[in-house]
Amino acid sequence: MPELSIVTPAHNEEANLPLLYAALQEHLAAYDWEWILVDDHSSDNTLGVFSRLAAADARLRGIRFSRNFGSHKALICGLREARGQAAVILAADLQDPPQVIAQLYAAWKAGDQVVWAVRTRRPGETGSNLAFGRLYYWIMRRFVGLTSMPATGADFFLADRRVLDALAQFRENNVSLFALIGSLGFRHGHIDYVKEARQHGRSSWTFAKKFKLVLDSIIAFTYLPIRYMMAFGSLVGLGGFLYSLFVVYNYTHGSPSQGWSSLMVVVLMLGGMQMMMLGVLGEYIWRTLDESRARPLYLVEQVVGGGGGQELPEPAEKPLSKDGQD
Repeated sequence: MPELSIVTPAHNEEANLPLLYAALQEHLAAYDWEWILVDDHSSDNTLGVFSRLAAADARLRGIRFSRNFGSHKALICGLREARGQAAVILAADLQDPPQVIAQLYAAWKAGDQVVWAVRTRRPGETGSNLAFGRLYYWIMRRFVGLTSMPATGADFFLADRRVLDALAQFRENNVSLFALIGSLGFRHGHIDYVKEARQHGRSSWTFAKKFKLVLDSIIAFTYLPIRYMMAFGSLVGLGGFLYSLFVVYNYTHGSPSQGWSSLMVVVLMLGGMQMMMLGVLGEYIWRTLDESRARPLYLVEQVVGGGGGQELPEPAEKPLSKDGQD
């Protein structure tokens, strides 16, 4: 068993992999480590570039998905395959400096079982991305209640073997990996670092994927939206009952209520709110259906590296695919 497993999800990162490999060799020379890359069905030569690196280094293993399942599925796959005493999530885009791993390692040795690398600055990021990130982590901490998640966000972290073993027990399809780790408990710590600007390529983290992540994160960890819907419905029902008393009172005193337009506005507003609440319920119901089918998370198309290029042994419950994109 190596001491550290470096887990990297990748999608169209062929230009970054040689640079990242060189940085890992430089900054992890003092450690016993392995590197697991999960190719989320890239359209470029990501796996080919990694295969050439793995041919000369038995510490490298690559896994390619049969289609694009999303970065969180790739991370889950890599963490399940990690053999180290601890695993570090490290993006392939060189925005997370490999030299920070030494600080994560030191905090882990000091007793923390989950060590978050918290972003103090993010040069090169747009204002909208920064605002979206702050809003997401505010929701997760204040609304959902996962206070162990860093307030300014973190997608670069180290997890102890006990955390990895606990994580492997979860088989949910629609869930945020970072929120799930935040909900597990254990001893959490953090170190600060500056997230660098991307050197090559473009991020495939689209607005649609971000929006789905928000829904998955909220629905998977709290029932508060349904509770708020019930409270809102109760208030509207009470208001309707009081208004009906007002209408009856006016009618019995010879002054029937006027205003067809105002009545239509109220009906349309309530109808819109009802449709929105049905949509929230639909999100919960869909996820219940999706989980009840028990479809595994991803399909592996190809495995490379690990010494001789042999395929990895299949886990007892090999994760396969589910319908739809992440």
